Amino acid sequence: MALFSGKSVKKLTRKLGDSANELFNRSLDKHVSLAVTGLSQSGKTAFITSVVNQLINEGSGQPLAFFDVVHQGRFIGAKRVRQKHLHIPRFDYEAAMANLSSEEPMWPDATRSISELRLAMRYYPNEGMLKYATDMATVYLDITDYPGEWLLDLPMLELDFQQWSEQMKELIFAEPRYQLSQDFLQKLEQLDPFAPVDEKVLAALSAEYTQLLHKFRYQLGMSVIQPGRFILPGEHEGAPILQFVPFVHFKQLDMAKYRSADQDSMIGMLRARYLEYRERIVRRFYKKHFARFDRQIILIDTLTPLNNGSEAFNDLQHAISLIMESFSYGQSSLLSRLFSPKIDKLMFAATKADHITADQHSRLLSLLEQVVHKAKKTLSFDAIKMKSLAIASVKTTEQGKSEYQGQQLSVVKGKRADTGQVITLYPGAVPTKLPDANNWPDTGFNFIAFKPITAADEHIALPHIRLDQVLQFLLGDKLK
Repeated sequence: MALFSGKSVKKLTRKLGDSANELFNRSLDKHVSLAVTGLSQSGKTAFITSVVNQLINEGSGQPLAFFDVVHQGRFIGAKRVRQKHLHIPRFDYEAAMANLSSEEPMWPDATRSISELRLAMRYYPNEGMLKYATDMATVYLDITDYPGEWLLDLPMLELDFQQWSEQMKELIFAEPRYQLSQDFLQKLEQLDPFAPVDEKVLAALSAEYTQLLHKFRYQLGMSVIQPGRFILPGEHEGAPILQFVPFVHFKQLDMAKYRSADQDSMIGMLRARYLEYRERIVRRFYKKHFARFDRQIILIDTLTPLNNGSEAFNDLQHAISLIMESFSYGQSSLLSRLFSPKIDKLMFAATKADHITADQHSRLLSLLEQVVHKAKKTLSFDAIKMKSLAIASVKTTEQGKSEYQGQQLSVVKGKRADTGQVITLYPGAVPTKLPDANNWPDTGFNFIAFKPITAADEHIALPHIRLDQVLQFLLGDKLK
């Protein structure tokens, strides 16, 4: 009896061939895995859509003037090719473009699960061995999209249930979260941690905690939300693995009794579900999708947190630091490219630059630098290349001038995201340095969110701000 069927042998051969091709491309430095990182509403889906659109439609629409391979006339073209992981859904580029191209254009749907795509970019090499070995060369670009909320779970990999609970306690007991948390905290205080497990009580508590996380995110504008899958559960919605909460009264516990508590007790079950969530969901997600990134862009919406107040902005800084702890950074060599890739180029991008006037872009960049200062200082030790830019993946406004009290003001014209009304306004000045809570402006900030005003053409490159500079920094050295 044959050990392998003809079908299984073909499948194995194809898999080995794919792996060999990937290793070969990595050895020639012709494969890039890009981590597009950002919290919800930072514009990840719009960014990926625009990158694909720019490369596929290069030559039609706004030129990529600062992308050397294009500027030098060496870019031949790009197309989507079969992705590496066939069990992961394709990034739905067509649906995103359909939204942008509709009669009443709208933003692409927010990311709700993981997806990926692969682009093949063909060009004429002008440096290195390839210049003499071939007329044309190809670089493969892999991009993985995933909900921003899931990223904030990654620091949980280093924490046991008690440590995680203490961290959540620190957040919940600080304003502005504390004011909204009173009902939840009262119910948690009434919980007997060593009582027999009551599934209904755990389900009710976790449901209330989930509602609280939604309020933290969408009412207060907070960024640090854990567990992230509580507000975006995907295929795990309703599963017991998502029915646990942080226990904030560890100082009152008999720790010997806690350590010996089994899953028949409330505290034992909370601990067990936390550990199951950490290992089965978070660690598997990390191992599958975060092990082979070469380049990274972190998209940061700094304008919305300004609208939400100083606490929201400080929380954004905390979230960015937490996220970056989960990636592997360092200089790349041949061996590391083959077997243990590290991120050797990192871009920080302040998104929604089209929502303000062009003369405010430098101030937006200064504000971004304040957000990422601590993270950049840590990474400078690893000698990786870093760059910061203010960008708009899809430009939705027009710049102009308007006279006010005898003075010329820079203004933007666009369609409000909330009402659909087309308005022309002076959006306000972006602070170059974040004022502390005591000196926060009395009127606060009120930067308006916009959506596309005119329908896109899928065969013409989308209007953008500095996306060519993004491509040059992240991919330019691979296309020489």
